[in-house]
Amino acid sequence: MQKHIISTSKAPKAIGTYSQAVCITGGSSVYLSGQIPLIPETMEIISGGINEQINQVFKNLMAVCQKSNGNLKDIVKLNIYLTDLNNFPKVNEVMSTYFDESYPARAVVGVSELPKGSMVEMDGIMIIEPCDYTY
Repeated sequence: MQKHIISTSKAPKAIGTYSQAVCITGGSSVYLSGQIPLIPETMEIISGGINEQINQVFKNLMAVCQKSNGNLKDIVKLNIYLTDLNNFPKVNEVMSTYFDESYPARAVVGVSELPKGSMVEMDGIMIIEPCDYTY
């Protein structure tokens, strides 16, 4: 088993001891680390409200998916963390613009706090063609 670290400058760099994504050679699963609504170029939370934050998180996830030779539609499991579960309908609304009706399995969890004061964080698992290190 050989673990390959996936990294792109089009998504925020890790702010801790983790990788943006990891794939195992010969496997087809890509494990996507949590993304918060940081703008990659500034490493600051995007201004605006929850809709802007949700969109930025999807853009960050999309950048990591693309670097992994996949896209958002290849995500089979998505975990969403919200500091206010009243934003659940907004997540559904924004998510419907990024995914077709064959939606991934999903969990939405209310949490008391997220890094850098973010209102939303997402991580997931993506399935692609077998992973070989071409990233």
